[in-house]
Amino acid sequence: MTFCLAIKVKEGLIGVADTRITTGTERITAKKITVRQKSNMKSAFFIMTSGLRSVRDKAITYFEEVIDGQDAEFNKLYKVVNAFAQQMRRVEEEDGPSLIKCGLVFDLFSLISGQMEDDEEPKVFMLYPQGNWVEMTESSPYFIIGAAGFGKPVLKRALRYDSSIRFALKAGFLAFDSTRISSTDVGYPIDVIIQKKNEYKIIEHRFDHEDLSKYSKWWQEKISNGLKDLPEDWIDEVFSKEPPNS
Repeated sequence: MTFCLAIKVKEGLIGVADTRITTGTERITAKKITVRQKSNMKSAFFIMTSGLRSVRDKAITYFEEVIDGQDAEFNKLYKVVNAFAQQMRRVEEEDGPSLIKCGLVFDLFSLISGQMEDDEEPKVFMLYPQGNWVEMTESSPYFIIGAAGFGKPVLKRALRYDSSIRFALKAGFLAFDSTRISSTDVGYPIDVIIQKKNEYKIIEHRFDHEDLSKYSKWWQEKISNGLKDLPEDWIDEVFSKEPPNS
């Protein structure tokens, strides 16, 4: 399982991805974010993936070959997304039949985020295994692939498009932390991406468990204390009821 989160707010983009790869009983650490940026060009984007690692690596390799040869053609991010989709379909054609024979399916989901020269603002796209995609909107400013359910509550309750980029990063960390606690296949280290609007550069940073454990404990205490402080008048109605006669 995987946790990859992309957030878009007014100030720019946040990416958060775990690094745990589970194969049977074996666990390894591997990066799930691919970053593309050049200091002399107004273009920067990153790709996060969830699915079979072998499929992911092959699609990324094919895609990077295309990008290296055609940089000037990708002036908008949707063109990058379409190019990656083409390479995904190529890998599915090559490996799909063999995967099916082994009882597996081609299940590569991707988040492609960034800003190219002719994009008015940063963009985020979710790319499905079939090669079709949807773009992130202001009304729902985040996408999660992999273990998607556990981190959504904090994002749905707190995150807005006009939230600050610092607030977005805090929300993203808490979404990861909730997922980590609930899913044994998601874990540290985590890679964090920051890309501010119109700056065309990406900042990467990796956190280990020791770096963030005190903030996880702080949040857990806040939740516990919040439960204790929750008004109980509605509970009194339940406990004041008499059991029905036998």
